[in-house]
Amino acid sequence: MKLYSNPDRSDWSEILKRPTQTVGDIEATVNEVFNAVAKNGDQAIADYTSKFDGVCLENPIVSAQEIEAAKTEVSESLKNAIALAKRNIEAFHSAQKTDKVTVDTMPGVTCWQEKRPIQKVGLYIPGGTAPLFSTVLMLAVPAQIARCKEIVLCSPPNKEGHIAPEILYAANLCGVTKIIKVGGIQAIAGLTFGTKSIPQVYKIFGPGNQFVTVAKQIATKYGVAIDMPAGPSELLVMADTTANVAFVASDLLSQAEHGSDSQVILVTTCQEFAKAVSEEVQEQLAVLPRKEMAEQAIANSKTIVVDANTTAIDLINAYGPEHFIVATADNDFFVNEISNAGSVFIGDYTPESAGDYASGTNHTLPTNGFSKAYSGVNLDSFQKSMTFQNISKEGIQNIGKTIELMAEAEGLQAHKNAVTLRLKELEK
Repeated sequence: MKLYSNPDRSDWSEILKRPTQTVGDIEATVNEVFNAVAKNGDQAIADYTSKFDGVCLENPIVSAQEIEAAKTEVSESLKNAIALAKRNIEAFHSAQKTDKVTVDTMPGVTCWQEKRPIQKVGLYIPGGTAPLFSTVLMLAVPAQIARCKEIVLCSPPNKEGHIAPEILYAANLCGVTKIIKVGGIQAIAGLTFGTKSIPQVYKIFGPGNQFVTVAKQIATKYGVAIDMPAGPSELLVMADTTANVAFVASDLLSQAEHGSDSQVILVTTCQEFAKAVSEEVQEQLAVLPRKEMAEQAIANSKTIVVDANTTAIDLINAYGPEHFIVATADNDFFVNEISNAGSVFIGDYTPESAGDYASGTNHTLPTNGFSKAYSGVNLDSFQKSMTFQNISKEGIQNIGKTIELMAEAEGLQAHKNAVTLRLKELEK
């Protein structure tokens, strides 16, 4: 991890750059795949699955037999762990339900708001080096609570043409209605346009690599909504000399092992603490199974020493981390002052891993600084807020003149007439 000691504020933007390609670098590839899928449907999907995943599939749809087989391949201990995580995620997301809001804005004018589910949603679950069955829980559980009618899951197959049994088990447990063996850009394109095998959806959820992230952004050009621009994972830890060095190092490595394009940052007010963490990172790194991948991420990561907590919080808000761990003598200061973060983890015994798996909060979070404007996935992500209004005879008489005056001032005579005709009818 590269060390920066009290960098000038004018240099923060450069220091805090993410190790990601720009949209322009990969947009041409994404558009090529989208155009092919729009034109050739399942055939294009099959061609790209063969090209990118190295497998030819006769049928990309996961069968009931495959789901049943997956149940036998998942150990009872892992099934119990998944069940506990699911209960916590259900508890937290069910608590986010809101009642209908009804207001009489004036006599005879009743307005209300109700939540309605997004009927068709697509869930993208990364496979590859780490099949993220935990993401199935994070997306399918709130989709089920929201009562989405169709929940379509796409995940890339392995070289044998299979999806990890843990993913299939979790998907079946959480009410996914269709599972398809397709990943990458072609999966997002399939969910966007719809093919014979892949239903077209209204909104796409889920993390992925930079190509998937750009594909989701391109999908919005074709009228499909997305949860957020969620790319490579990132973590910022704010720690001082009261924190446990080993804990801090383990948290940094827990994100670094996600992928070579992940980024982790340590912010501290003590140079000696920074050095101790750096040494501990190397010690723990040496025995990790995913050492090579984590090493590449660590090479893209930074340690920043600042002079005070007030400077630190300014820097952290400027970065807008996906995950933010705070382990200091004054955690309350950082909790109260943080404005830009996807999810916050407080204290020595709250590892980011808890949010990734089982505490109940959602781990699908905004990256690349988008926490400045986006929320992480939550129950509302799978719902729409619809407004209703009911105006009585008394109500239109109370509000009618106001509407007429405003419509006339804007030069919209038909708008005015829609009210005038009603008022005249009531005068009879």
